[in-house]
Amino acid sequence: MLVVAGIGWGIYKQLQGNITQDLTAAEELERYEKERPAPSTHNAQNILLIGSDTRAGKGNDRYGKDSGTDGGRSDTTILLHLAADRKSATAVSLPRDVMVDIPSCRRGNGTRTEEQFAQFNWAFEWGGAACTIRTVEALTDIRIDHHMIVDFRGFKKMVDAVDGVEVCLKDPIDDPDAKLKLPAGRHRLDGEQALGYVRARKTLGDGSDTERMDRQQAFLGALVNKVKSNGVLLNPTRLYPVLDAATSSLTTDPAIAGLTDLYDLVRSMRNIPAEKVQFLTVPRQSYIYDANRDELVQPDAGRLFDRLRNDAPLQVAEEVPATEEASAEEPAEGEEPASERDGAENGDGGYWVDTGYWSDEGYWVDDGYWVDGKSADEDPAERKKNERKKKSSDDGKPDEPTSKSGQTPSPEPTFRGSTAAGATC
Repeated sequence: MLVVAGIGWGIYKQLQGNITQDLTAAEELERYEKERPAPSTHNAQNILLIGSDTRAGKGNDRYGKDSGTDGGRSDTTILLHLAADRKSATAVSLPRDVMVDIPSCRRGNGTRTEEQFAQFNWAFEWGGAACTIRTVEALTDIRIDHHMIVDFRGFKKMVDAVDGVEVCLKDPIDDPDAKLKLPAGRHRLDGEQALGYVRARKTLGDGSDTERMDRQQAFLGALVNKVKSNGVLLNPTRLYPVLDAATSSLTTDPAIAGLTDLYDLVRSMRNIPAEKVQFLTVPRQSYIYDANRDELVQPDAGRLFDRLRNDAPLQVAEEVPATEEASAEEPAEGEEPASERDGAENGDGGYWVDTGYWSDEGYWVDDGYWVDGKSADEDPAERKKNERKKKSSDDGKPDEPTSKSGQTPSPEPTFRGSTAAGATC
């Protein structure tokens, strides 16, 4: 018994020692606590997953020269929303090239950047996880509860720990930059091949970052299926190498830097069915002033953030039905034309909002955020601050998911995306 206990304690200490705490980000976020969205009164969790392209660290230098930044850029950023009942999970890819407002952030050398309108992945380059989190929270008004950063080496080790992940290629791949050459067909990718597959861009499809995000989502869905099908989460013998791989190259906020906390978080997801593990990209389009950059599509992005903020359900499909896409533009029987009602004040003192219901309580502002009141004269930023104060003064009891206007959300909207159930060959 003593020997077994000693081995168990040794394993625990090894895994615990693998995890790196992001204390710098925690300190910076604490400094700006008053500006951040209020914590959810539900038991939902919002976790920001950041894939760093840093060349620092063992084995990462073979992928090119370091950019000279403190921690690289956020090659991949995913907002993972775990529903309060843990019956669904939604992973939203945030394009690295989307143009956003980045706040003043603290650099690694102690100096601060200026507030700037720039592409999203510069936030991580300038100010690490804290700057990225503050940028995402300002963009979505969603509180980020935890964050995890993984580099190239950590990703490879995760894939190898589950003995590879299967993908099906419609076309052959020959991408020297991604160090990947594969014929068309079914393949079980090891860690090195998998990294090349999710990083490849120029030689696949139309070469866009949008298609690359689609491949990343499909691969993550296949990885989820592999973990669930092998019973990893229920088998300590199989779970140990996965946890060892995950923790050895993982940087997290202090709240989940403990092995027990991280293990509990992962285990809470074990009963989510594959068809309820959803992947999508925030609605985006080419930036009007630069075709090589992106901008959010409104009000679609605002609707998505609203559903996540309120832990309200949504659906994904490879193709969104045309009738649903047109619903915001086509008035229902008896309604006025959209050109006469969208966002406009009516003689009764109310407003038609973009989601198609009538409200006399508020209006949408340009960033897709819903604010209460009938006047657009007040500064939206000030309204956001007041809304957060109001939320923080609640009695702490879980609320029923509602829209920002206080009404019950509309029927589940559908966004273009996929599920883990559809990620198999």
